[in-house]
Amino acid sequence: MRIHFIIHEAFEGPGAVRHWAEKHQYTCTYTHLFAGDKLPVHCHDFDMLVIMGGPQSPDMSQEECPYFNSEAEQQFIRLAVDSEKTVLGICLGAQMISNAMGGRTTASPNKEIGLYPVTLTEAGKKDALFADFPEVFDCGHWHGDMPGLTDAAVVIAQSEACPRQIIRFAPKVYAFQCHFEFTPDDIEAMITNCADELESEKEKPFVQSAAQLRANDYSNTNDSLYKILDGLVEL
Repeated sequence: MRIHFIIHEAFEGPGAVRHWAEKHQYTCTYTHLFAGDKLPVHCHDFDMLVIMGGPQSPDMSQEECPYFNSEAEQQFIRLAVDSEKTVLGICLGAQMISNAMGGRTTASPNKEIGLYPVTLTEAGKKDALFADFPEVFDCGHWHGDMPGLTDAAVVIAQSEACPRQIIRFAPKVYAFQCHFEFTPDDIEAMITNCADELESEKEKPFVQSAAQLRANDYSNTNDSLYKILDGLVEL
């Protein structure tokens, strides 16, 4: 298995996705956009594309963020989908998949930062990747937006704060607004780099403090991620 990661920011890395890949000795390659890397010109060199998060939005211009070319990235995602690659987007990555597939990212009803439960929809209970999951399970969160839907999109899971947590856009194309991949190191990096956001949003009902974020146990969400990723490989 060959996995290619698109990384938008140094502080939003692959986390437990990389741990899973290393455990299985899969080949990993990276586009570090924040460091000036260019997107690949084709999809021949990987089997799975994983698009990570970041503070950007699909509507952000290069004037606002010079190293983030949303249109080019969406075109590359669409190329990967059309090439029948397995595609997984997390947070911003989920929103980029949405827009690449013809949806429209919108604001979520609530800001959500912390460890909160998500609930499988009826469709989610029947999805091959989640059939053995409990109806309700905890997942990490750090977002204020959510992916838009297309005619073919299926909402797999939702939360009290956000109605679009996990979406299947095609048989091998999944978008996670939530974060299964968070590890303690990832959370610490987010706290360090997003301190202003934590302060400004601290009164919101679904926003945990830095102390709460550090105290959370993310190991179960990582275990859930490993099951999902193994299922994606089987697909």
